Amino acid sequence: MNTKLHAVTDANGRPLSFFITAGQISDYTGAAALLDDLPKAQWMLADRGYDAEWFRDALEQKGIKPCIPGRKSRSMPVKYDKRRYKRRNRIEIMFGRLKDWRRVATRYDRCPTVFFSTLALAATVLFWL
Repeated sequence: MNTKLHAVTDANGRPLSFFITAGQISDYTGAAALLDDLPKAQWMLADRGYDAEWFRDALEQKGIKPCIPGRKSRSMPVKYDKRRYKRRNRIEIMFGRLKDWRRVATRYDRCPTVFFSTLALAATVLFWL
């Protein structure tokens, strides 16, 4: 019943695509799944869970500059734009608004397909209508 939700949003924090993984799965799996769905952008804001060299290289090949802080276990610290990283709060606000829907917040649906449909419906109503 534990799941992680990975999302790609636009600059205003509106969701563009989602991917659901099991709770014990690494964030790298969600990053790899959403890599093809990335729109044209200058920057990619993500949290520490997405810090991997292959992900940074893939973003740079697409012409996107990563703004991802390094993991604490990293031997060489990674430089990132701390002022730009503060705009990641829009993504957290998007997740908070989705959780205003009780069915999304409590994950009543056992079936991941039904939960994903509920999530898509909530995102459409909250952000696009």
